[in-house]
This record gives sequence, structure tokens and C-alpha cells, in this order.
Amino acid sequence: MAKHETPLLDQLESGPWPSFVSDLKQEAEKRAKNEKGVEFQIPVDVVDDLLGVLELSFKHKRTHWKHGGIVGVFGYGGGVIGRYCDQPEMFPGVAHFHTMRINHPSGKFYTAEYLRQLCDLWDFRGSGITNMHGSTGDIIFIGTTTPQLEEIFYELSHNMNQDLGGSGSNLRSPSDCIGTARCEYACYDTNALCYTLTQDYQDELHRPAFPYKFKFKFDGCPNCCVASIARSDLAFVGTWRDEIRIDAEAVNAYVGGEFPPNGGAHAGRDWGPFDIQKEVTDLCPTKCMKYEKGKLYINDRECTRCMHCINVMPRALRIGNDRGCSILAGAKAPILDGAQMGSLIVPFIKVEDPYDEIKDNVIEPIWDWWMEEGKNRERLGELMKRQGFQRMIEVLGVDAVPQMVQEPRSNPYIFWKEDEVEGGWERDIDEFRKHHKR
Repeated sequence: MAKHETPLLDQLESGPWPSFVSDLKQEAEKRAKNEKGVEFQIPVDVVDDLLGVLELSFKHKRTHWKHGGIVGVFGYGGGVIGRYCDQPEMFPGVAHFHTMRINHPSGKFYTAEYLRQLCDLWDFRGSGITNMHGSTGDIIFIGTTTPQLEEIFYELSHNMNQDLGGSGSNLRSPSDCIGTARCEYACYDTNALCYTLTQDYQDELHRPAFPYKFKFKFDGCPNCCVASIARSDLAFVGTWRDEIRIDAEAVNAYVGGEFPPNGGAHAGRDWGPFDIQKEVTDLCPTKCMKYEKGKLYINDRECTRCMHCINVMPRALRIGNDRGCSILAGAKAPILDGAQMGSLIVPFIKVEDPYDEIKDNVIEPIWDWWMEEGKNRERLGELMKRQGFQRMIEVLGVDAVPQMVQEPRSNPYIFWKEDEVEGGWERDIDEFRKHHKR
């Protein structure tokens, strides 16, 4: 029987959707019964007390968690988030309730045996509550006591070949989509790049030295399955720079109703006959497509790689063969200065092992600038906004290109720096005279 009455939490079970409250009650009941006779290393009533403290927070309309000091494992500055309840006498099971971040494998590929090992370890030394790949991307172990941290880390690192993830003002655990392992749209090997950067930047991952957190996310194509463009300081979005490949026969098979659009995703619903004009060409954001006399034409110079046409007609249209990625910087959720999307800093770059061009010419110059100029708890995007996008491309040593423009300029005045003006006009006039002699 539950220790605490939870009438407010019970309401969260009343709707049509699955409830985390039901899951917690099930876990609390399982631990109370303990049919396997496990000698749990933290209080048996930990989940019961978690429900109790959450009910109290709902009742008081304020949190009952507090910061009580820094906790972690030896040699690491991140990977553990300390949690303490401010009512330890009332809820002793969650007096300590620390979270551990476990670095997920690239592409989130697991074996059933590995997942069982994780769950058995956490049932034994933690609360048994996990969050698989939330906003951090990591495997999250929710709730254990201070004495168990080193024990869990030893088991992970020595017996499971597994590391902790990032937390604090450091590089967070890099996260990627399923990539070329399983997806025909992937323009580069996201798993390989994610794994390589995770290995190469171990110090940045485990020993916080940045102004604030820093996230890499890797999307194999512009469909952005891990939403890198919206939630990473550096987003690597797969793209191509040649033409979309067109299978003319397959295009007409879609038009004729032989192939279902959207890969059959809407099977069972009667949307009426497929209309390529209405569902593809009219929805192209740059109007770079037309379908005339049974033939599809694409002006690839105007294409922005939005993927809509390819998603609708995957058997007729394919990504190009000259593949790489675009790199965007500065996305974040609302912290100091509101939410913002990533800004394009590298329109196209080849993604080739050992990725030295990406590391030496993009990542490390940005880190050097941010660590020198960034304020405490200032994300890269906020530094870019404070000092200006022009400063960012100066740091990278790249020329401005039209693809970097966020919106057309509204100010009619142009201001040059002194070093851009001095001697510049004279050189331009001399060049002009050389090529336009009277």
C-alpha cells in the first residue's frame, strides 16, 4: 500500500493518455513487493517518497527540491546532477535523489542485453526510474544516493565499457540521427562524426571549462530528425550541392496513382487522387519546380533543399550525389535572451574522416573566441547576438555569402571599417582604369 495519498497526482491518470504517475506507482509497487528478493542499495520506498514530494509540490505550488552542494565521480566535473529534497524528514527516501547522465551510443543503437544490464544496475543501485533520450539526448538515470555514484560509475566503465555524459558548463553529449546506417536520405555518416568528436573532445566533455553548455547535434539531411537547427550550438545538417536525381517514370507513376505519396504514410485515409501541382510544385518554397506535359523540371540553382518534394515522392526523387553538410551556429532555447534558431556559417563542407577541416577551421576557432569573449552562462548564440554575426565570420576567417543572410537589409546605409576603406577605393579605381581604358 502506498505511503502517501496523492489526490492531485491521481488526476493526471484520468485522461486518455499514458501517465508518468501510473508508471511511478507501478515501480513503487514492484519495489515494495520485491518478489526477486533484491537487496536494494537505496531506500525501498524511494519511489513512494518521490510521489509524495511531487504531491506536496503540487499542493504548495512550489518545488521542494533544492541545491545542496556539488556531487560527482572522481576525476569528472560533469555527468552527475545533484538533487536534494528540502523535506528529508517527511520524505527520507529522496533526501538524496541525484541524476546521472549516461552517454548514449551514436544513432542510439542498442542490444537487448545491454539495455537489461543498464536496467538491472539502476534497479539495484538507483530508483529504477529512467528517461531514455529526453532533451539532453542521454540515457538519464533519475534518483540515487551519494554513496552509490562511484559504485555505478565503476560498473558502467569497467564492466559495460560505458561512459557518463556531459552536464554543467561543458560540451554536452553529442547526439545524432540514425544516419547512413538505416536512412537513404543521409548525406554523410552522422554516426561516425558523432563518435569521433565524442572521443576527440573527452576533456571538453568531462571537465567543465566553458562559459556555459555547448551542444553538437548531427542531422544526416534537412529533415532534421534530431532538430539540430533549433537546439544545438553547432548543427551539422546533411546536404548536397549537385542536382536532385529525378526518375521520370516514377514521377508519372505517382501522378497516375500507382505509387502512394509520402511513402504510404497516410494509408487508410482517403485523401483523393494525388495532385502533383497542389501537393508538390505549388508547395515549393522557392517555386523552383514545374510539371509540364508529363515531365517534372527542377531549377536546382534555386533549390533550398527543404526535402518536401523528396518526402512526398521518395521513389521518384533522390538526394544528389555530391554530398556533405551545412554547419549552423547559435541555436538555443530561452535562457538569457529568448529562443533562436541556428545561423548558417558554412554553407557546404565535405564530411570526411578524420574531420580535421571541421575541427581545425570551425569548432576550435569558435571555442577559442567564445571562451575568451563569452560571459558567464552566455550561450554561443547570445555572444553572436551581442557582438554581431560579422564578428563570428571574422573569427572563422570566411567571406560572407548570400546564404548567410537572415532577412533582407532594411537599413539603407553601409558602414565600412577604416582598414576596409583606407587604400581600398584607390585600388578599386586603379583596377577599373586598367580594364576600362578609354
